Amino acid sequence: MRSSERPARTWRSRLEFTLLAAIAITVAILFVLPLLWMVVVSLRPVGLPPPRSVEWWPGDPQWSNYAELFRQVPMGRYLLNSLLVVAVSVPLTLLTASLAGFGLAQLKEPWRARLLMVTVFLLMVPPSAVWLFRYQMLSWTGLLTTLWSLILPAFAGGSPLIVLLFFWTFRRMPAEMVEAARLEGADAWITWRHMAMPMARPTVAACLVLAFALFWNDFTNPVLYLYRPQTYTLPIGVQILKQMDATNWPLLMAGATFMTLPVVLLFLVLQPLFLSDKSIHSLLEKG
Repeated sequence: MRSSERPARTWRSRLEFTLLAAIAITVAILFVLPLLWMVVVSLRPVGLPPPRSVEWWPGDPQWSNYAELFRQVPMGRYLLNSLLVVAVSVPLTLLTASLAGFGLAQLKEPWRARLLMVTVFLLMVPPSAVWLFRYQMLSWTGLLTTLWSLILPAFAGGSPLIVLLFFWTFRRMPAEMVEAARLEGADAWITWRHMAMPMARPTVAACLVLAFALFWNDFTNPVLYLYRPQTYTLPIGVQILKQMDATNWPLLMAGATFMTLPVVLLFLVLQPLFLSDKSIHSLLEKG
């Protein structure tokens, strides 16, 4: 390579990196600004309407608005119920969805293609199509009006999308590794636990955030299946705040911020795992 071509390529790569970084920062700002304005409005004095112009920070932030949430409604009880739901549902979703995705990846044709089509079809079914059938099942089993009515979907992987994400990840496993494990006497459970799951760490992190958001922000199912106030979750609590005073924007935004913050913090904590895609190479080196 000529010496004159090297500076040109270096300059071009720097320009591409700068453009990509600028685009990424712009997109990040577009997503962060609504969250910032939500926090800003939540700190305005109670009863004030939203600002007519962009307000980057209130002059006198009212942190007491968050304490007011617990005085208006039993938010502590709703928070405990939501934590109980996600504490059981998220690990159970990861377990069942990863097992389903691993089993689907290990199937031979044509059964793998058939079950994959069924999974994609289930992904396209609207949730409203199963509301009545699920209500009848919960009524027959005596689980209606209990938190188990919100946890039961975790036994089916939570969402077909999560199953598909694990399937696409496990499809990347070299067939030679799986066959070598079988020759060494490893059964399907050992292969899933010691080979498939360590390789799928970025997918596990992504599915953990998706499952957490799925159960944490669930509003429709509590409305349909929970009738006792002591079993209400956080989304119901925010809706109760809206029904009490639909124009009290600082208090409503405080409730929305209180609900959104755990999802954002979980994403930030797990973000390094999203970018680590060296699991397959490490497994190959160990093998």
